[in-house]
Amino acid sequence: MLNRLSKYKIKGVDVSSYQGIIDWKVLSKQNIKFAFIRSTSGDKFLDKKFKYNIENALKCDLKVGVYHFFRFHIDGKLQAENFIKNTPQIEELLPPVIDVELYDSNKYNKNKVENVKNNIKEMVKILKEHYGKTPIIYADLKAYKHYIANDFEENKIWIRAIHSVPKLKDDRKWTFWQYSNKIQLPGYVGPEKKIHTNVFYGDKDELDKL
Repeated sequence: MLNRLSKYKIKGVDVSSYQGIIDWKVLSKQNIKFAFIRSTSGDKFLDKKFKYNIENALKCDLKVGVYHFFRFHIDGKLQAENFIKNTPQIEELLPPVIDVELYDSNKYNKNKVENVKNNIKEMVKILKEHYGKTPIIYADLKAYKHYIANDFEENKIWIRAIHSVPKLKDDRKWTFWQYSNKIQLPGYVGPEKKIHTNVFYGDKDELDKL
């Protein structure tokens, strides 16, 4: 995989309160060009490090984005309202991200697929109207297969695939790829020693256009 990974020159990270106190001046020098920061989850949760992270990341030479961890059992409108309440409208930010993953309380239930998809679509609609940017959808491969594939055509895809270069079920091209959750970088002290690392499909000019 390392040989295939080398073709993607634009690298970045995604972080949350699990990385604790981040020295963004140090972290931003680790050959990264972008960073996604967790803001919210569900209809009430706010990441306790979000305000610190967004303020300090924006001071660095990075493209910065913000993500919301989607909860399957909570109404999409309420989740969108939580994100909007806590995530400022800043023109230079990347499009907002809806993080759809299958683990913990977010279990796959074939009888509830349409309900989940409708809640994601409600979030997409509200966030697009508020921020003026079409949200990116992040998904692991299983969540992509069950909820995103052959739908959400207007949304760019950020895919999680730890063991191999991702090939999406519906042959779409991904925009971001989270390729590892095992790397340690200088620049943060928190309960989680590892950091999620990603690549962008295109070049710097294409990242700027986002």
